[in-house]
Amino acid sequence: MSFLLSCPNCGPRDVNEFAYSGEVTTRPAETPDLRALTDYVYFRRNVAGVQREWWYHRFGCEVWFLAERDTRTNEVLRVELPGRGDEATPAPEPAIPDTPAV
Repeated sequence: MSFLLSCPNCGPRDVNEFAYSGEVTTRPAETPDLRALTDYVYFRRNVAGVQREWWYHRFGCEVWFLAERDTRTNEVLRVELPGRGDEATPAPEPAIPDTPAV
């Protein structure tokens, strides 16, 4: 299914210009135990609803950005560059994925 995804730099584009790199996760503590590390590497929430995701504009400006997307309808509710939260209550900076999904 194709849908429009809005790049923070380039505006609305066909989703085929982008690479999906998974939902936003939280890295475990500095020295995680085996269970925390396994959960981080292998398990995802995979919600049926709104989820924050990493996207990469591979056939455009080559920027990494975050999107909030409803996985049931593919409606994109919000896109933002990392670290661009509300200045009064800044959002924690998510870690940039090591490699893009291909």
